[in-house]
This record gives sequence, structure tokens and C-alpha cells, in this order.
Amino acid sequence: MLYYSGPVARLVDEFTKLPGIGPKTAQRLAFYVLNAPPELAQGLAKALVEVRHSIKRCTICCNLTDEDPCSICRDTSRNSKILCVVEEPRDVIAMEKARGYKGHYHVLHGAISPMEGISPEDLTIKELLKRIKSTEIEEVILAANSDIEGETTALYLARILKPLGVKVTRIAHGIPVGSDLEYADAMTLIKALEGRGEFG
Repeated sequence: MLYYSGPVARLVDEFTKLPGIGPKTAQRLAFYVLNAPPELAQGLAKALVEVRHSIKRCTICCNLTDEDPCSICRDTSRNSKILCVVEEPRDVIAMEKARGYKGHYHVLHGAISPMEGISPEDLTIKELLKRIKSTEIEEVILAANSDIEGETTALYLARILKPLGVKVTRIAHGIPVGSDLEYADAMTLIKALEGRGEFG
């Protein structure tokens, strides 16, 4: 086991707290920072402090933003009657990159997971219900991930949203463009069949 002086050990330890960063990667990052020009470390430290102080949740959609409401919620050209519910802020980025959706969003900040102790009360479901009851939303698109937690969350939301009189839909999951059927797993094929639409 390698030992470093106090500040270096602390830096390595802090890097290992980040998701996907093991001890060796943390060590490489720490020494990269040490060997880089001082401006890099100062810029990194400043950016970390700034993001923690300036970023907050949008009071409408719960997405992360430096302005409240966020730019998407302020955009009057978007369809305010359609709401896409996603698990995390990074899911909004993915949807926006696709450039195919022009409605609004609601960010749950997680998914229901009894194994990890995450219940509906830990998500922004209360804010979602309040929003739907106080606006003219006609359709809610559930865009949770297609894992067990995402499916559990989607089923729970569908059950509590349908009595509110809104149309509840789920994004289709299926075969990625450019891939072959022979390489698809059984669950992907099932989801592709379930999400099929009229053709021609």
C-alpha cells in the first residue's frame, strides 16, 4: 500500500468519493492536478465552489438551474400541455440533445428503490401532483429508465396519475437503430414488441 503526505492523501481520498473513481484513478487524478499549472487547480476549485453556491432546483420542474424558473420552463414556444417525467437532470440533457421533444419536463431526482431505501416520498412526486392539478397538462410521458427501479417508478406514477384525468404514456424501449435482432436480449425484444406502432 502506498502512503502519501497529508494533503495528497486527502486529495486522493476525496477523488475516491466520486462515482466510478477507484483508488488508482483517484491517484492518477491527484498527481495530474499536482503536476498541472496552478491555474488548473484554482479553476477547478473555483468551479466546484461556484456550482454548489449558484445551482438550485427550479421551483417548477425541479431541474437543476442557475436561474429560477429554468430556461426550459420560461420558454413560451414549448408545449405546456405535455409533461415528460424523467429520473435525473442528466436525462433532460439527453432528451434535449435528441431535439425531438418540445414539451416541458419534471425531474424526480431518483427512482423508487426499496433495496436502497428510496421511497416515493424521497422523490419530487408531491411537486409533480401539485403541478398537474394546478395547470392544464393533458399528457404525462413517463421516461423513467427501463430497469427494475424505473419500471417500479413508472407503474407507481401511472397508478396515481390516471385518476387525475391526464393521459399517461410511457416511452417505448426497443431495438437501437443500426443493430441486429440476433444480438438483442429477450427483454429488449419484448419491449420493442410492446412499443410497436402502425407502419406504412
